[in-house]
Amino acid sequence: MTTKFIPRAISKIATAFEQSEGVGARVRRSIGTATVRNFTPFLMLDHFKVSPDAGFPDHPHRGQETITYMIDGFFDHEDFTGSRGTLGPGDLQFMTAGRGIVHAEIPAPNNSVEGLQLWVDLPTELKECEPRYRDLRAKEVPVAEPNDKVKIKVISGRSHGIDSVKDLAYTPMWFFDVSMKPGSHIQQEIPTDFNVFLYIMKGSVTIEGKKISQYQNVFFDTKGDGLEISVPEDAEGEAQFAIIGGKILNQPIVQHGPFVETSKERIYKAFMDYQTHSNGFERADGWSSEISKRGGRF
Repeated sequence: MTTKFIPRAISKIATAFEQSEGVGARVRRSIGTATVRNFTPFLMLDHFKVSPDAGFPDHPHRGQETITYMIDGFFDHEDFTGSRGTLGPGDLQFMTAGRGIVHAEIPAPNNSVEGLQLWVDLPTELKECEPRYRDLRAKEVPVAEPNDKVKIKVISGRSHGIDSVKDLAYTPMWFFDVSMKPGSHIQQEIPTDFNVFLYIMKGSVTIEGKKISQYQNVFFDTKGDGLEISVPEDAEGEAQFAIIGGKILNQPIVQHGPFVETSKERIYKAFMDYQTHSNGFERADGWSSEISKRGGRF
């Protein structure tokens, strides 16, 4: 006897409207707005498009992790620890800011880039950890194919019997890039102690009889086994979307720009540490990235 799958109900749908960010970059933000300020453990989700003469020059972070997922183009990164590299289509970078990091993210020369960047809160006990990077290349991502109309890139977590290669974030989370052709249907299990959302990058899907379209983000209740999603036979084309879930952190979120703490006092301290190059920001003193200087753009 099989147990009946109980889908999670929709709690909110938010449309990601385009806005300016960084220097000349355009993003569609669906978490980190007045509509959805945060969705523990998630602090921000940007669907970014950056032209060759734009980018995100030197800037700090503290108290969170960032996950960058490249959809198209080549994106260079560099930080004050000496780490640097390039992400290509399908590649991911998991960066833990911890107690402090300053970095830059700039398109490789003559490149326009598109991708997702997600900010994830760190548990209180890990906010003072040392910064670190973990890269995941496109060729390393396993793929689940529950039927001939569905392809699921298992970036983190488990889908239809396929496990991700490794845990890349300190905060437990699942991350899938799903492509579904017209006439397809899936049920994706999600851990019971996770929040989960679904962001549409291309096309549209049907959930609870509702049509969810490109650039919309669907947030779900915590009750239920997971998500139930379909693409009708008469859909105009394939749908592509991200399913992202993370462990609910029962802690305060106090955020000011790139600093995420659990109290106003800790936020004030983060700004003071950054300004005085101390307590994690020592290497910021006199540092500037080489990639931000290319062509005198910034």
